[in-house]
Amino acid sequence: MEMKPIKVVFMGSPAFSVPILQWLIDSFEVVGVVTQPDRPKGRGKKMEASPVKEAALQADIAVIQPARLRRDEQAKQRLTDWKADVFVVAAFGQILPQDILNIPPMGCINVHTSLLPRWRGASPIQSAILAGDEISGVTIMKMDAGMDTGPILAQQTYPIESDITAGELEQALAYLGADLLVKVLPNYAAGEITPVPQSEEGVTYCSLIKKEDGLLNVEHPVEFLINQIRAYQPWPGVFLPDIPMKILHAHGSADSEDATEPGTRTIIEGKPAVRCEDGWLVFDEVQPAGKKPMSGEDYLRGNRERWLPSTVEG
Repeated sequence: MEMKPIKVVFMGSPAFSVPILQWLIDSFEVVGVVTQPDRPKGRGKKMEASPVKEAALQADIAVIQPARLRRDEQAKQRLTDWKADVFVVAAFGQILPQDILNIPPMGCINVHTSLLPRWRGASPIQSAILAGDEISGVTIMKMDAGMDTGPILAQQTYPIESDITAGELEQALAYLGADLLVKVLPNYAAGEITPVPQSEEGVTYCSLIKKEDGLLNVEHPVEFLINQIRAYQPWPGVFLPDIPMKILHAHGSADSEDATEPGTRTIIEGKPAVRCEDGWLVFDEVQPAGKKPMSGEDYLRGNRERWLPSTVEG
């Protein structure tokens, strides 16, 4: 006997969530979308809808935008009235209380961008790059009331290349997660997948990233700082405390015999560089405030006075 279409309510907000929503629309019956309220953005503080809202409206799907879902009884009633089989959550931005987790018969399914139980929390992609992990991936998980502690339906790995940024990895994992999700949901609905509890070993946590996390700390090793630059693109970026620019790409120039004090600036290979714990960090590409990205060499043409001539061999 042919199965009836799976009815889905989707919860998500940023651009990462859009491919997942679109693949759900192509494969199942999406009866409603829950996303964050419109926010003021830009210098003019114009109200702007989330990327998920825009995608949902283009597909003529009903949208609700509760500021605090756990306290919004009207929104909870709307969730009940949609009579969905399952809620799918991907970077929604709010924690779901147990009474909402209990609404759909199949429960709430989350697309999480790490190989749980590693990197539970709000910034798994950035944390994996920052830690120098060689492997990332996606986990399809049945949600419980904990922070990414629910049992696992499926996982798929993805290699972290040495030069990939968080933005690039996020995009790759969005499509990987969308593909895995649409394969898993029918099998789960048919009772062919049993959720597997997460291991108690290898648990790590990550927190919400703040703008100040992008400040370059020269007391760290060069390798860590290169990872930081990759991890914090596109936001918040990595920057020095007193120069209005972001560092987009950099490499190390180690010299174990050099006793220069961390924080010292110089020019290496014709590019700006700063001394760190165990060597020099050389800026290959930067983006001054209000300008387009440019090479380190081009940046120095108008800002050489900020950097001392170098006596260090590149």
